[in-house]
Amino acid sequence: MNRPNREDFTRLQSQEISRRGFWATSAAWGVAAYAVWADGTASAERREREIAAAEGDETKVWPVTCRDVMLRQTGKPDCWAAMEAFGVDGVECDVTEELKLPNLYEGDAAHGLADGDQQAKLREALRHSGRRITALCMHNRFDERPEEELEWCRKTAEAAQAMGIPAIRIDVVPRRIPREEFPAFAAEMMKKVTAATADTDVRWAIENHGNTTNDPEFLKNLFDAVGSPKLGLTLDTGNFYWFGHPLSELYGIYEMFAPRAFHTHCKSIGYPPEDRDRRRPMGYRYAEFHCPIDRGDIDFGRVLAILRKSGYSNDLCIENEALGGLTPEQVIETVSREVRLLKNLQATITRSGRFSPVARA
Repeated sequence: MNRPNREDFTRLQSQEISRRGFWATSAAWGVAAYAVWADGTASAERREREIAAAEGDETKVWPVTCRDVMLRQTGKPDCWAAMEAFGVDGVECDVTEELKLPNLYEGDAAHGLADGDQQAKLREALRHSGRRITALCMHNRFDERPEEELEWCRKTAEAAQAMGIPAIRIDVVPRRIPREEFPAFAAEMMKKVTAATADTDVRWAIENHGNTTNDPEFLKNLFDAVGSPKLGLTLDTGNFYWFGHPLSELYGIYEMFAPRAFHTHCKSIGYPPEDRDRRRPMGYRYAEFHCPIDRGDIDFGRVLAILRKSGYSNDLCIENEALGGLTPEQVIETVSREVRLLKNLQATITRSGRFSPVARA
């Protein structure tokens, strides 16, 4: 929290205060102090926003979205009603090799991206609902079927470009190739993917998950080897914690990769205090302790500040894997809390990543 200017207090304290006027003066100090604090903070924010506007880089409001696999758990008859119940601005959509979107449903039917008619229908549904698709989600098997995967990536990127979808989440994990050979294969495969889709603006966002891409060294080496600004990260906050990184080390990892973040998965775990800041086995008691982001250990105010300072420009996508066993009403209440948290937190952070106590209050 910002404090009143120290020189103001020094000047006031140097004045002689009579015993009879002490309480009145103290009250005046409180009013003056609050005025200095509030006005100074507001003025600083105004200056910052004026500078940002002059530079053509005003503070962005990130849409708060969710994984589309969570929508059916609301019990709603279609995906649009489910999004409305959660209060999200949009979704990340699973996409099949046939460019179907199986979780973007209306009754028994689902949307797709395979041709212009399907895209026009989806575009109209998004417009009518006031929602957006911030990322597509591919579940890749690059080392099992590289040519098929490359063609799937090309088709998906073209469809995403037509729909104005900025990022595609991908898997880069070893399934068939030995782990010691996988880094070289992954680099060559990602070079092919970025080259094959060079005529689109779509960016490729590797999710950090499993036993490979949660390793910061693997990610850094991969990005360096590929050397493409179109290859980055779906920054999954919970997966780095799941991997075993101590809580105090997570924020340094987030800072390292935030400039490469093209998409996010906002997720958390609530470990007992004695387990938070130690190196844990991969996946340690995840089924027992994974939880909504407003109940977990990860400080999302700090996460959002890191993203803001890095210039991040896509969504805050909730991936809650702790909804099993809940009623539809409980699912809606849980995810709605997470949505409110992310919307409230980002409203308190300036372009430089500084918290505003006035906005927070």
